[in-house]
Amino acid sequence: MDTPQNTALTRALTELPGPLPARGVIQIVFPHTDRFTVVGNHLAQHAGLSTVAVGLAVRIQSLPQGTEIGIKALAARLPEGEKLIAAALRELEAHGYLRRARTRLTNGRVVTRTVFCNQPTALLRPRVAVLPPAPPQTPPPTQDPAPEPPAPEAAPPQAPAPPDVQQEQAPEASAPQDHAPFVALVPPPTAPRQPPPPLPQPRELTAELHRAATALLSDLRRHAPQFTLSENDIRQLAPAVVAWLERDAHPDTIRHTLTNDPPKLLRHPAKLLKHRLTVLLPPPLPGADDLAAPARPRIAVTPFQTCDGCERAFRASAPGRCRDCRNAHEPAQAVAA
Repeated sequence: MDTPQNTALTRALTELPGPLPARGVIQIVFPHTDRFTVVGNHLAQHAGLSTVAVGLAVRIQSLPQGTEIGIKALAARLPEGEKLIAAALRELEAHGYLRRARTRLTNGRVVTRTVFCNQPTALLRPRVAVLPPAPPQTPPPTQDPAPEPPAPEAAPPQAPAPPDVQQEQAPEASAPQDHAPFVALVPPPTAPRQPPPPLPQPRELTAELHRAATALLSDLRRHAPQFTLSENDIRQLAPAVVAWLERDAHPDTIRHTLTNDPPKLLRHPAKLLKHRLTVLLPPPLPGADDLAAPARPRIAVTPFQTCDGCERAFRASAPGRCRDCRNAHEPAQAVAA
């Protein structure tokens, strides 16, 4: 049986103006009037995105607001599997098209909110506020009869704008304009990243401590199979474990800290261990002198004395009379003199 021929496509090829290219794709373009989505070439021809990521971005861009675009929700509607969809979403997130953040609602429930931007580079450009044009002022009516208006002149025919330009300008006209310049809160994908902190190093790498650290890292797979490390990984992480042992950390404590609550999809166990060994490094144990209570300063207490005149108790460094007796005794001495 012969291959069926598309006569409509053949007739459309004959109607294309100009000579057709000898090789490559031949575009037959009809402008859309309904049910279409404008996609920029920065996405369709993105050199850093896979074809699956580009197609998934176009699918997400065509969905209405509020549609679930989680991994399981997309896998239920698409022929691709969850792993392929998750990898494509990570690509879009790395290039700024997608952003997923956990948000707490008013009822206390924590949900994951997904934001998709069809043009991430537009977030970095400041928005210019455009004021609406002032309405024209109509002159007050007069009593004179209005003259007969002249016949309207025929307007010159205008060339229709390309469909892509009309559709790209329509959202800009309907979007509200801000009077303050737009400040991008999302860093660009090409923003420089801070280098990771280095692994902690021990004060003295002895053979005994190095042997204990190597045995601890090799024994992790017995307690958690996902932490199976290579010899090269153990050789790089052993000095950091020695730094923990120098700070009197128990091997069981180190093992629990490194393997507690790992992610479900752990692809690089050595990177996770390097992060935990660096960030969760405990401080050195304090010494006995550091734990001793500071000595209180001694306070000089003035003792009680018994007044020689009225036998009343008062505070003084030496025996004698109280203040009242001294005040009463001084005028008597002055009169006697």
